Amino acid sequence: MTRLSDAVRDRLADTGGEPTAGRVAAALRAEERLLGDREVLSLTDELRAEFVGAGPLEPLLRSPEVTDVLVNGPSEVWVDAGSGLVRTALRFQDEATLRRLAQRLTAAAGRRLDDASPYADARLPGGIRLHAVLPPVAANGTCLSLRLPRRRAFTLDELITAGTVPPEGATLLGALIETRAAFLISGGTGSGKTTLLSSLLSLAHPGERLLLVEDSAELRPDHPHVVRLEARPPNVEGAGGVTLNDLVRQALRMRPDRLVVGEVRGPEVIVLLQALNTGHEGGCGTLHANTAADVPARLEALACAAGLSREAVHSQLAAALDVVVHLVREPGGGRRRVAEICLLHRAPDGLVGVLPAVSFTANGELRPGTGAEELAARLHHRWTPG
Repeated sequence: MTRLSDAVRDRLADTGGEPTAGRVAAALRAEERLLGDREVLSLTDELRAEFVGAGPLEPLLRSPEVTDVLVNGPSEVWVDAGSGLVRTALRFQDEATLRRLAQRLTAAAGRRLDDASPYADARLPGGIRLHAVLPPVAANGTCLSLRLPRRRAFTLDELITAGTVPPEGATLLGALIETRAAFLISGGTGSGKTTLLSSLLSLAHPGERLLLVEDSAELRPDHPHVVRLEARPPNVEGAGGVTLNDLVRQALRMRPDRLVVGEVRGPEVIVLLQALNTGHEGGCGTLHANTAADVPARLEALACAAGLSREAVHSQLAAALDVVVHLVREPGGGRRRVAEICLLHRAPDGLVGVLPAVSFTANGELRPGTGAEELAARLHHRWTPG
């Protein structure tokens, strides 16, 4: 197969043009091998995937359930289809084939991957997020990490059925949207933050204009009026980059009814807090954090790194954000679920902390916390504890 692939590649290079299905099939027949029509069609698909697609990974990327594809060298491919990581039977022919695929995918995203730049972080057409590392930095061979965007938004009812949202929590989460509370969804990597945010945004009133600002377009709310702004990395020369901070500023000039930052991760936190303090209600986003209690410290670290003083951060935070919804993923890559909902509360010393309002057990049982009544008041009693 390797010799045939190289021969077809050479023929296509000689003739020029895109490696369309017709050109690949013609190049295959020109090799004067005894191939039937079915074999030609099969080999054409396989070779096109190698030349312009994701090679042997192509079937995995087409699967509607797969969210992550992880390659640890040529003989180890793992996928996550919602039930944790599972090793597949897929193999690459050799390290050279895998390296060639990594370099081609990275180049398609306008990035560089070679011995001088042995790792790259890029976004592929269609929203797939790619990270690649070459040997000798990756000791076991070239590593690829591919994160696929969700094809559609889950409804809140579907998340209840999946166990992500407890039945008693659905009314509470719906009230967050209805009352235009400002909130963040926190959790670790792969805990379902983006999935939950998409489903909640789908509940927004159809007359509202949603401005989505994302590093990579992953939010898929089922809503009639959505405007998407997507960051762009700099090119090989280091020019032309557009950051989330840039996009948040632009979004504020586009008459948003709700400003949504897909993932708060840098200096854009300052502009977001300022916006939520100046009449932009209903803003929301996601944030990486191990617990809800860690959220104020994470926001403080991001804002202080961008030049804001600690006192200013907490003053802005106290007035800007109302609620934190925290997600966890059960051990072993298991079920993702809402674990707790907390209020942001300013203490007498001026620092913002979290006030537990409700928590949910693994079987979905709701347990009111000290902030439950205050949360109910913030939600205009559209939800009440117990």
